Formats: sequence, structure tokens, C-alpha cells
Amino acid sequence: MEKQTALGASLMPMHLYEEPGHLIRRANQIAVAMFYEKLGREITPVQYAMLRMLEETPGLDQVTLAQKTALDTSTTADIAARLEGKGWIVRTLLPRRQRRLALTVAGQAMLDSLTPSLHDLRDSLFRGLTEAEAHDLMRLLSKFVHLNNEQSRAPLKV
Repeated sequence: MEKQTALGASLMPMHLYEEPGHLIRRANQIAVAMFYEKLGREITPVQYAMLRMLEETPGLDQVTLAQKTALDTSTTADIAARLEGKGWIVRTLLPRRQRRLALTVAGQAMLDSLTPSLHDLRDSLFRGLTEAEAHDLMRLLSKFVHLNNEQSRAPLKV
């Protein structure tokens, strides 16, 4: 008898374009390319995520920011130094060599200037999908990320 997976498919080799990992990698590749197309190269998607989290939760320390953006602490420290160099954040030294991060006026202005392009990016990413399909995709992506969070080398901690 032929073995079945949890989804009922046979355990025959899948075509590459049916493998979830490949499709997720391609989706990320496409989303990043479209991010740069719509927003330019002055800011990266990861820098954007860090700035947005600082906007939503002002005064975070670097370790907490890393946890809330699912980044490792060394990557977060490197990116924070770059953001400070661009004048978009300030880092204040805390006890035990921690750093508190805060958006500057220039950082907030950068985020504000991106808003129209971000809406355009979202519309472009969902082009060809109905509103219900876009909602389902976001719901399923969120569920997938939540269910597999601990598999990440830098799990999200909220």
C-alpha cells in the first residue's frame, strides 16, 4: 500500500514547484524585490521592520527589539548601528551594556514618507487575488509562522 502524508498526498517525490519550502523562498524573493522596486534602496526590509517596531513600541532595548522582530541579537546590533549612522535612531547606553533605541525625527519622517509606497507595495503583492484570497493568504501565513515559530533560529517573542 502506498504511504500518505498528513495532507493525503503520496510519498512520491514532489515536483520542485509543489514543495512548500521552495514556494516560501520564492515568495520572499518576490516580496523583497518588490519592496526595493516600490521603496527604493535607501532602506532594507529588515531596517524597515526595526523602525516600525520602534515606532509601535518606543524605547525598546536592543535585545527586546531583536525578540520582537525575530532577529538574532548580533544582527540587530549591526543594523541598529547602521540606522544610527543614518540618523534614524538614537541608542542610549543602559546598565549592563544594554542600549535603549528610539526613533529620531528623521527616522519618523522616513517612515512617514514610506506610507504611500507601502500601500502600493501591498496592492502589488496581492494583485490578481480577490480581497478574500488576500485575507486568507495573510491568515494562513500568520498561522504557519505562529505554528513553526520555535523552528526559527531567532523565534519571535512578543
